[in-house]
Amino acid sequence: MSTMHIAVVAMTFALGALIAPATWADSHAKAGAPIMVGPDDLKWADVPSLPPGTKIAVIQGPLNEAVPFVFRLKIPAGYRVPVHTHSAIEHVTVISGALHFAGGDKFDEASAKRLTPGSVAIMPAGHPMYGWTKEETILQVHGVGPWGITYLNPTDDPRKK
Repeated sequence: MSTMHIAVVAMTFALGALIAPATWADSHAKAGAPIMVGPDDLKWADVPSLPPGTKIAVIQGPLNEAVPFVFRLKIPAGYRVPVHTHSAIEHVTVISGALHFAGGDKFDEASAKRLTPGSVAIMPAGHPMYGWTKEETILQVHGVGPWGITYLNPTDDPRKK
C-alpha cells in the first residue's frame, strides 16, 4: 500500500451518509454567488454517521447530491474512527491538531501516519481507512458527492445503535 493511500484523510473519516443540516451557503448566499466564510461563521452540528463527539460544519453541499461539497470536522481528543470506506473520493486537509490515519481493512496503530496542520490526504472511493486523534483536531474535507460512509464491521456503525 502506498504512502499516498495511507496519508489520505481519514476523517473524512466518516462523514458519510450524514445528512447534515443546511450548509452555510444555503442560508447565507444566493445561488451562484461567491462563498466567503470565516471560522466564526461556521455552524457546527452532530454527525450521526460517526461515533459521538465529532461535529460537522457544512460550507458547501448538500453532501447527498452529485455536486461539489466542502465541510469541516471538529474531532475531540482521544477519538477513534473504525475501519470504513466512502462512496466518493475524499480530499482532506488538517487545519489544526493532528490526525493519525491509515488505509487498510484492520485497525493497526503502527501503520498510521501522523498528519499535522497543512497535511493533505486523498483517498480513493471504496478504499478502507481508519484513524484517531490524541488532541482536538479540525479537518477540512472536499470532493464531489454523493457522500457516504460504510463501516467494514456493521456493528461499528453508530446509526445502528
